[in-house]
Amino acid sequence: MTIPAYALNDGHRIPAIGLGTYNLTGDEGVASIRAAIDSGYTLLDTALNYKNEREVGQAVRDSGRRDELFVTTKLPGRHHGHAEAIASLEESLGNLGLDHVDLYLIHWPLPKQDKFVETWKALIELRERGLTRSIGVSNFTKAHLQRLEDETGVIPAVNQVELHPRFRQEDLRAFHITKGIITEGWSPLARRKEVSGESSVEAIAAKHGVTPTQVVLRWHVQLGVVPIPKSGDPERQRENLDLFGFRLDEDDMTAINALESGRLWDGDPDTHEEF
Repeated sequence: MTIPAYALNDGHRIPAIGLGTYNLTGDEGVASIRAAIDSGYTLLDTALNYKNEREVGQAVRDSGRRDELFVTTKLPGRHHGHAEAIASLEESLGNLGLDHVDLYLIHWPLPKQDKFVETWKALIELRERGLTRSIGVSNFTKAHLQRLEDETGVIPAVNQVELHPRFRQEDLRAFHITKGIITEGWSPLARRKEVSGESSVEAIAAKHGVTPTQVVLRWHVQLGVVPIPKSGDPERQRENLDLFGFRLDEDDMTAINALESGRLWDGDPDTHEEF
């Protein structure tokens, strides 16, 4: 299966869907990630705080397909600061057993700490050194993104945020488009049964002969969002990836958009702190 890719604002490309690896740990985690790679996933999303970089790296190396894969990891809040950020990616690369990652993200802005601009300058240096090909952020607001541009002149390639039919992030996505930032969506299925169990989603799934989960993930793809669904089950992984043989029509998209209700998780970037 060939997965479409989007151009990043730095000249690289990112696959249109990825695998979230949170909680995939130990030998079982390695096996699950390998199964995903074998099924066709090329974007693997981890973080230092997930405590599974070693497993992700092992699966990548075991696959023998490093050059085909797009590996993302993230900087934890406790490592904000210039020297700390440099050391943090070096630690992550040691965990992964890789000489570079394809995308490095600041996990949370932590505006109360007010170090995210200093940290961003370190990421720019890390990119220049070749330790990461692309740099981006996660859970940043429009104001945070604008400050990065104003103070460094460098716009993130990606902003990974909570995004699902309950929380569409319409204003932020529109801002991203004006800046050439790719939107990634974490928790793309919201609370899985809550959204996939909606009668409107079930009706759309029946209409297209697909599953409700596929409908929700296809909705992301048609918005131009890169969803990062988490699953360790090979069958579900394959289902989540099989999104490119059907298309939702305008009525379908409108019905899914109508599920908007607001943020589900305790993750307001202006107040949330995660170290």
